[in-house]
Amino acid sequence: MNAASTTHLVLIPSYNPGPLIYDTVRKARRQWCPVWVVVDGSTDGTTAELLRMRQLDPGLRVLVQPVNAGKGAAVLAGIEQAAAQGFTHALTLDADGQHPAERIGDFMAASQTHPEALILGEPVFDASAPRLRVRGRRISNFWANLETLWAGVHDSLFGFRVYPIAPLLSIMRANRWMRRFDFDVEAAVRLVWRGVPPRNLPTAVRYLRPDQGGVSHFNYVRDNILLTWMHLRLFGGFVPRLPRLAARRWSRS
Repeated sequence: MNAASTTHLVLIPSYNPGPLIYDTVRKARRQWCPVWVVVDGSTDGTTAELLRMRQLDPGLRVLVQPVNAGKGAAVLAGIEQAAAQGFTHALTLDADGQHPAERIGDFMAASQTHPEALILGEPVFDASAPRLRVRGRRISNFWANLETLWAGVHDSLFGFRVYPIAPLLSIMRANRWMRRFDFDVEAAVRLVWRGVPPRNLPTAVRYLRPDQGGVSHFNYVRDNILLTWMHLRLFGGFVPRLPRLAARRWSRS
């Protein structure tokens, strides 16, 4: 069992994940302590079992939000309480088993070596990845790279990453967006704008079929409209920042 960190925690936002969440939590706990789960208004019955698991494991904490407000809102609820308890960094891990919990230690070590940085997972897809989603993310990644002037965000949508809590909290409190599926992309772009350097670690990702317990809440129409609106907002913020971003890029070249 790992000794509890006082600076870095694993944060798992969870909305109707099905039974896979239990395995995700157990794997995360074998790699790290503490692990926090933020239940985002789940109605699938998983909350009760997570609360039971918490009673048996002092390294696990479960925060229950009464209504579903989105991934970003769940992360915000978690990092607000984490910051209040003195934590400085949070690794976000999806509840659905896509992210490799065995890489948690590597990501935390990278963050501890570079505490000023945003540690981003760079997904390595296998044959289980839906082609439409793999191709579609290239569009979002192009815009995120443009909006950061190719500062080094290799994948803007992959949610397996370590955030410095203080700048992320500041950004989220300053605007009303970043609360739902738009969270991962906008968080990466706005942190780069703020001067947080990205560092990328290649990471395997797997997509589980429904018969394997996989649960996806991605809606192609709704979420792509959300991403389009988000990139319109971000591009509007990028234009006045362009001289500063260009000067920063020039100084590093």
